[in-house]
Amino acid sequence: MNALIRMQVAVSVATVWTTPESPRPMDEPAMQNPVDLKSWVQGLSVTDKLDLCDANRVQTQILMGTEVIVMEESRDWVKVCIPDQFKRNSALGYPGWVPKRQLAEQLHRTADAEIQYAEVMSNRAMLSIELSEMELSYLTRLPILAEIGETIRVDTPIGVGQLNRKDVRIITGSKDEPRHSDAGKQIVEEAKKFIGLPYLWGGISSFGFDCSGFAYQLHKSQGIEIPRDVSDQARHGIEIPRDLLKPGDLLFFARDEGKGLIHHVCIYMGDNTMIHSPDSRSKVEKVRLDEYKLAKEHCLSKRYWA
Repeated sequence: MNALIRMQVAVSVATVWTTPESPRPMDEPAMQNPVDLKSWVQGLSVTDKLDLCDANRVQTQILMGTEVIVMEESRDWVKVCIPDQFKRNSALGYPGWVPKRQLAEQLHRTADAEIQYAEVMSNRAMLSIELSEMELSYLTRLPILAEIGETIRVDTPIGVGQLNRKDVRIITGSKDEPRHSDAGKQIVEEAKKFIGLPYLWGGISSFGFDCSGFAYQLHKSQGIEIPRDVSDQARHGIEIPRDLLKPGDLLFFARDEGKGLIHHVCIYMGDNTMIHSPDSRSKVEKVRLDEYKLAKEHCLSKRYWA
């Protein structure tokens, strides 16, 4: 059996497309290396954003340094699976296509347990490499080479870079930080950082989240791995009755007043209030559950943080 070929994401955020034909001319800023995700997102109209979903163009995203498994190559494109993002019926992780220019060979390192990582905890952080700079997303994780005062030198797929110490937390080993007893409340506190951030279909970065990407990353911030998609998120976790909800629980919404297909997820904040990334016309917001326009669709609640 052939060994799996592994590569790393070599741009701040790589968008994972359904097919190599999925991107439109307007998506060119998201296809380059370096990527210009801010310009891409800001340049999309509501209609353009809706089309990412309606035309099934985008699957998910991956952050700089994330490992992917190569499944297939086609000219300038690579079909990958993302081990960090669970998807039902895909044993190796979430599948999709990425421009080859946005990937690099896997770095050879010592055993992961011996490595310290800098993980971005600011909404975004500036990475300096030689004479250039790029913005990294929340939860980007890179191996530390040295700490010099307030500067962290990190190993990236495109060279040695520098981050400001105030923008990161230090994690030892490849696994997420162990969860704490107040992880649910911490999920909510981290989520508040992103109030006002515009929605982006397929987004898992602080340049724009979709609803399940928001839930996925906020749990990851507390060392909790959950599935990537809303349908899979609803299948796992501990089911919680509505009268026993606590901060950090996930609320799921289904069409046909809760009897149909589950299509949305929110994070419960406590006191009948939730926070979510609603849709392509909206931004991350907090709202009362009983006043939410889809309140009648609330069908299920799950807990992952316990």
